[in-house]
Amino acid sequence: MRFGLFALFLGLLVAASPLKAQTIHILAFGDSLTAGLGVDPQEAFPAKLQAALKARGHDIVIANAGVSGDTSSAGAERLDWSLVPEIDAVIVELGANDALRGVDPEATEKALDRILSELKKRKLPVLFVGMLAPRNLGPDYGKKFDALFPRLAEKHGVLFYPFFLDGVAAEPALNQPDGLHPNSKGVDMIVSRILPITEDLLKQASAK
Repeated sequence: MRFGLFALFLGLLVAASPLKAQTIHILAFGDSLTAGLGVDPQEAFPAKLQAALKARGHDIVIANAGVSGDTSSAGAERLDWSLVPEIDAVIVELGANDALRGVDPEATEKALDRILSELKKRKLPVLFVGMLAPRNLGPDYGKKFDALFPRLAEKHGVLFYPFFLDGVAAEPALNQPDGLHPNSKGVDMIVSRILPITEDLLKQASAK
């Protein structure tokens, strides 16, 4: 009788106890801006974003899948083998090298559409990060390039952060000498601005 009461009590205790939250694994998929070109690994965007989210109580691991020099087409070619089974959500940051090389915006859009379509097929929540073309490429190119990101975000119904370098671009104190890649302080700025929408991504990943 006593054992039966103890077993009943233990069962009720377990039922009332919250389950331990599962670690969420995010893939940061991008180019040198994700990889952290010119800064130490712990100062790269994925590492600092992970630290910021952990400081806010999230159980999270962010894998750095940034490859310096990658265009959107190159990213599309390596997406499949980057998506290991434990990935719960993806941050997609590509396009800067397309613009620097003057790639036809239609080709960029096609490649990014391929990436987002594959992620949708796999039912992975996505935070899609936009980019803006350098103004020296002319107004026509800039208009076409800038518009493809919000258009794709709407098409695929994903979370969208309009400009990865918001608050950092053209700010000498926040960039390395090349004027293209953020320094440690610049990465801090990016993380602080993208943090709220990244928490929305975590909510989507947790609801899967």
